[in-house]
Amino acid sequence: MIPLALDPSRVVIALAGNGPLAVRRLTQLREGGADPVVFSPAPDGELAALAGDLLVRALPDAKDLDTVGVLYVMGLGTETETTLAELARSRRVLVNVEDVIPLCDFHSPSVVRRGDLVMTVSTGGRSPTLASLLRQQLEALFPEEWAERLRTIADFRNRRRAEGASMSQVAQETRAMIDREKWLP
Repeated sequence: MIPLALDPSRVVIALAGNGPLAVRRLTQLREGGADPVVFSPAPDGELAALAGDLLVRALPDAKDLDTVGVLYVMGLGTETETTLAELARSRRVLVNVEDVIPLCDFHSPSVVRRGDLVMTVSTGGRSPTLASLLRQQLEALFPEEWAERLRTIADFRNRRRAEGASMSQVAQETRAMIDREKWLP
């Protein structure tokens, strides 16, 4: 696996699915800054409400996929999910069929977000439970105040760089600040 962080402003992301897994994935994608089109032939009320105007009450066809770079699929049944994965791949779209490793071109890690601080854990799809447990540990180690801490560090870095400090100086001073504030054990 090669870990990547995608900028949703630069790649079109779509979701095709039904049920609670689709709701959870759509929520996660939105937390990451994406606002994907949601293809769902028979969405439940929660998915329909969450998708809003971006809901398409059908499965994506080849033409739909020609505008997509990444497709998440879940809750549609084995045959439909396999067909969609094959269609997506034929259109050079990266696809992830939830919990079906052979139909995944990529895996979504378990994520901890603290503002712009994003930490992930991946088991390559082998154990979502372990990834979740490790994510919970990260959440405890890095509470919400880390969002503000990162802003403080970024502001300091930007100021010092504008003053002409070298990258090595900024790194050394940043370490000293983190130590002084006792932000890390």
